[in-house]
Amino acid sequence: QVQLVESGGGLVQAGGSLRLTCVVSGSVLSINVMGWYRQAPGKQRELVAVSTSGGGTNYPDSVKGRFTISRDNGKNTFYLQMNSLKPEDTAVYYCNAFVTLTALSGVRTYWGQGTQVTVSS
Repeated sequence: QVQLVESGGGLVQAGGSLRLTCVVSGSVLSINVMGWYRQAPGKQRELVAVSTSGGGTNYPDSVKGRFTISRDNGKNTFYLQMNSLKPEDTAVYYCNAFVTLTALSGVRTYWGQGTQVTVSS
């Protein structure tokens, strides 16, 4: 059974940094797309970073230049480095992955449980 386990959230002052970690556990053939999303109270979940298996990355303008997604394929782990944090970055952050379980299974998507990030002003 595939699980995504996040860690690294917490409380930080504006201007500070945090690094989120997402470990993909279970038997997978490959991890294709990895992404981080966030959801603030009363708002829709939004994408904040995505990394493809080819190494491409993409960010919305709201976090571009401040957030960096990276991956360690050997450890089935990916990260979100968040710098220059702002109070408006406060949200629950979720990791997401599209994985191939076997050569015959096709691609499936999984979500982490979420980790709270709170940025104080």
